Amino acid sequence: MAIETASQLPHCAIAGPEVAALAPFYRNWRWTGTIEPGGMGPGSPEMIGEGRAACRLIQDGLWYACDFEQDQRLADGTFVLRWQLHWVTGWDAAAREYRASSADNNGPNLAIYGGRIEGNRLVYESLTEGFPRIRLTWVLTDSDNAMWRNEYTLDGEIWNLIEEYVLVAQREEAR
Repeated sequence: MAIETASQLPHCAIAGPEVAALAPFYRNWRWTGTIEPGGMGPGSPEMIGEGRAACRLIQDGLWYACDFEQDQRLADGTFVLRWQLHWVTGWDAAAREYRASSADNNGPNLAIYGGRIEGNRLVYESLTEGFPRIRLTWVLTDSDNAMWRNEYTLDGEIWNLIEEYVLVAQREEAR
């Protein structure tokens, strides 16, 4: 009777190698880079972005939760805004791909992404119906640095750069 009862008890999921493969991409980062003209909407000027990310494993290692924050300034140093985003990602066994959700202070909207690792690249694309769609790409360049790109498409064929940054891993806790 005890064996039959034990097999009916619920249990928590266990993180697998897919989540471990995300570790090099989800660290505490700092960056500075350029936001393209029009990248923040039609007619928006080129801006400089300076940001930071703090990432941690949650729920016994099943998911990464990251908080991103970026100050955006005009070329002359004039402050424009502070962007903030909360990101949760991990392996979705049913979908057989990485899934992520993001919520930021530009919305309010919640975005869902599907992702994949291709060698030293981690790529997510928004799963929204219709257009525009977003593509986010991390490319590991060495053990402490990565490139990050944010792009959009209006037709599913041509991808346009919104912003690109060199990420530098931080040993201390990111802000």
